[in-house]
Amino acid sequence: MKVLITGGAGFLGLHLANYFKKNKIGQDNDLTLLDIANYPKNEYSGKFNFISGDIRNKNLVKKLVSTNDCVIHAAAALPLADKKEIFSTNVDGTKILLENSQKIKKLIYISSTAVYGIPKKHPIIETDPLVGVGNYGISKIKAEQICTNFRQKGLNITTMRPKTFIGTHRLGVFEILFDWIKDGKKIPLIGSGNNRYQLLDVNDLVEAIFFCLKNLKITNDVYHLGAENFKNVKTFLQDLFDYAQSGSKVMATNAFLIKKILFIFEKLKLSPLYQWIYDTADQDSFVSNAKISKVLQWKPKYSNSQAIIKSYQWYLDNYQFIKNKPAGIDHTSGWKQGILALFKKIM
Repeated sequence: MKVLITGGAGFLGLHLANYFKKNKIGQDNDLTLLDIANYPKNEYSGKFNFISGDIRNKNLVKKLVSTNDCVIHAAAALPLADKKEIFSTNVDGTKILLENSQKIKKLIYISSTAVYGIPKKHPIIETDPLVGVGNYGISKIKAEQICTNFRQKGLNITTMRPKTFIGTHRLGVFEILFDWIKDGKKIPLIGSGNNRYQLLDVNDLVEAIFFCLKNLKITNDVYHLGAENFKNVKTFLQDLFDYAQSGSKVMATNAFLIKKILFIFEKLKLSPLYQWIYDTADQDSFVSNAKISKVLQWKPKYSNSQAIIKSYQWYLDNYQFIKNKPAGIDHTSGWKQGILALFKKIM
């Protein structure tokens, strides 16, 4: 089976490529990775077709799709990118890809639970209303609508909506959290931290995608993925503090006030925390895995605590490399803390 992974240089792309190689999906040169970003090739465990290119390049996309059996579409402009880039990449790029995928056996689109905004009930199920928060959430809804249109035309498309997934190589907003914990700082929560917030280990997500590729005909639908074992925010953070033994503690705050302040900081471009992060941080946020578990016989192996501790240990093991790496706006780069760095000094 020949597989094309868009976003192949990203956090998920790296884990997919290594997992597939290990589990013999694609022999040498049967896995093609497309990304506009640079590839950290030393982190890939095998031979791959590394293609440097843009998902919006129609001629390139048409050429790559024509030589592959399946596509995993993980390429996306993330929330810190500007509005034009987000919609151009996430919406236009998805449309270009699907327009050239008519002969593909299976296309797996990696969406996000950001499509739900701030849900009114839990657990979230796949048929709940889609209400995007911010440019990223809205762009994901529009891209899903394109997938639905092409699915109705006969294209075999699985749409996956994973919860926030973490693991080795994951930085982004988690690098800020890990930086504060390593230095033993208090961690101010938005609200009390009593809300239940579900994460997902990237290895569980990759395994589910692997199962999906092995069951091409029965997964032509939309599915949630999240940790099965998760606690409220302050409890799983305490598990991480106990592991880190740095002296960090949680600090409850007035959620209404903090959200207003973070909104202002975001608009002034003083903080990397975008609206979906702080608007949902004090709310319950968890999905039901019932649908995908029934169809694929898949269950996540890792709890919230196990996933975040694994990610933190990788951060410690690679601390000097991470701190010497330029800041970015993706999941594999540390983000500039902006005004948060000032608050860190007084915590």
